[in-house]
Amino acid sequence: MEVTLIARSAEGWGARRVLTVDPFYLGKVWRDWSFARAAAAAWRRARFDLVQSHERIAGCDVYRAGDGVHRRWLEIRKSRGSWREKLAIGLNPYHAYVCRAERRMFEHPRLRAVICNSRMVRDEIRRAFRIAPEKLHVVYSGVDLSYFDLAQRAALREGARAELGLRPRDTMLLFVGSGFSRKGLDGALAGLAAAARPGLRLVVVGKDREAARYTGLASALGLAERVRFVGGRDDVRPLYAAADCFILPSRYDPFPNTALEALAMGLPVIVSSHCGAAEIVETGVNGWVCEPDDARGIAAAMRHAEDAVAGGDMSGAARASAERFRVEEMGARLAKLYGQLNQESA
Repeated sequence: MEVTLIARSAEGWGARRVLTVDPFYLGKVWRDWSFARAAAAAWRRARFDLVQSHERIAGCDVYRAGDGVHRRWLEIRKSRGSWREKLAIGLNPYHAYVCRAERRMFEHPRLRAVICNSRMVRDEIRRAFRIAPEKLHVVYSGVDLSYFDLAQRAALREGARAELGLRPRDTMLLFVGSGFSRKGLDGALAGLAAAARPGLRLVVVGKDREAARYTGLASALGLAERVRFVGGRDDVRPLYAAADCFILPSRYDPFPNTALEALAMGLPVIVSSHCGAAEIVETGVNGWVCEPDDARGIAAAMRHAEDAVAGGDMSGAARASAERFRVEEMGARLAKLYGQLNQESA
C-alpha cells in the first residue's frame, strides 16, 4: 500500500509522499474553504484508489471523525453559555461554515466509511445526519506502549517530582490539553478548591490564549500555591511519571490521546461523561467518571484518587487497560477496513 499525504506543507509530517496544496487565504473560513477545494481537486486529478480525509471535505471515501461533531460542541456551548456567548456563536461565520461542510461531507453519496474514535462520536453522527449506520466504524486511537510505559515512570518519577517541588505525601493531579475551556480546566480548578484536601496538587500542561485568566482563577480560589502552569511540552512523559492521577473533565472531547498515554504510564484517570475515554473507564479500577463543570462531583473523584494512592497501587490496572489499545492493533484494524473497501470497489 502506497500512501500520499495532501497538506499545505511537507514539513513536519515525516511522510514519504506529500502532495502540497497551499492556496491563498484571509481568515479562517477562506482558509478551510480554499484548502478543501484545492485538496479535492488534487485527489480527483491523481485518481487515488481510496481517499481518507481528516478535514471536513465532501467527496472523500473515508473520513476520520477525530474532532467529533462540531454542531454537538456548539449545542453544549449554547446550553451552558451566557446570552452573549450564544449570540457570538450565532453570528460567527466560521461556525456556520463548519456546520454546512460537516453536513455536506457526512451526507455525500461518495462517503463510504467514517472512522469514529469512540462510540459517543458514532452515536452523535447517527443522530445528527442522514447516514447509513453500516458506514460508521468505531476504531479507538492507539498508544505506543514502548514509548509510554511503567519503566519510564519508575526511572523519571523521583527527579520529575523534585523538579516540581512536590513533597512525598503530595498527590499530583495532571491536566494535559490545550484549549482550556473545552478541556474543562475551570471545572478542575473548582473541583480542587471544593475537595478541601491540602495534599492535592494540580499541574497544568498546555497552551491557551486566555491562560492568564486561568492563573487568575486559581489565585481567586486560593489555589495559587497548589496549581502550577507549565505551558506546552514536547515530551510529557516526565510529568506523567511525576503524577499520581490524570484529570481531564472535558466539556466535549471525542477521545483524547492523553488519556491513553496516562493509562499506559500507569496513571488512573478522571474524565467526564462528555469524553470518549469514559467508555474505557472502570470506576475505582482504572479511574473515575465525572460530569463536566460539576465541582462537587469532580472534588469527590479527586478525593477518591488521593485515597487510592494512599491505600494501594492502581498502576497495574491502568496499564492493563491501555494494553488493549496498542497502536499496532489499531493500525491493523484500519488496514482491514481499507482492504474491505478496496474489495467492494474492485
